[in-house]
Amino acid sequence: MSSTSNFRQAFRDAKNQALVGPNVIANALPWVGGGLVLTAIGTFGGLQLLATNPGLFMPTFWVAAIASLVLFFVASNVAEKGNNSVALPLLATYSLLTGYTLTGLVAVALGTSGVGFPGIGFAALGCGITFIAGRSIGSNLSDRDGMALAKTVQLGIAALFVVLLVQLGLSFFGIYTPTFLEVAISGLGVALFVGAAVVDFYILPRSYRDDQYLPVALSMYLTYINLFVFILRLLIALNSRD
Repeated sequence: MSSTSNFRQAFRDAKNQALVGPNVIANALPWVGGGLVLTAIGTFGGLQLLATNPGLFMPTFWVAAIASLVLFFVASNVAEKGNNSVALPLLATYSLLTGYTLTGLVAVALGTSGVGFPGIGFAALGCGITFIAGRSIGSNLSDRDGMALAKTVQLGIAALFVVLLVQLGLSFFGIYTPTFLEVAISGLGVALFVGAAVVDFYILPRSYRDDQYLPVALSMYLTYINLFVFILRLLIALNSRD
């Protein structure tokens, strides 16, 4: 799962603040879309390599995973400082590498009966519907409801991150999550990132000025990438058998 530190920082900054960037999300959306396109390109490249040279895929996957983690923190820091000319190529590279790291999940989805290309399309459509609903709901939240939902989502994502770390650690010892637990974890992830999509429209305009669109784009990008991942994981789990 991608880092959620941008969300936590935005939550802290938004407490007790009025709207400071009413147009910042609109300014960020082209960059969110560009990042998602680059992610799709990175995934496509990974699938091509996996099909033609599978022995090379895993070593490059780990390189990409580590590089993307480092790039996230570097690019986030640069974007927060407003150095857009440096942040943009870093964020573009981060998006490509993120797509590459999603190759394994997408390959599993393509090979799972009942998921395949329709399931990937469904996950993407789910993200689009969430954006439309999140915009409508989040933009109209009261301060009380907005902060309460933000706190709930923040705590939930932190707990989910711990569960995923445990899940990853156990997998190194050959212990894998049974299907019913995977369904529960993935369903929780979907619910939390749907909530995060709503919260974005409340938190981000209270945390960033209109000219601070790159940190906002990164935060929203993380929300929809994670939502896509958990919808896809849920579909795979629902169509799998222990």
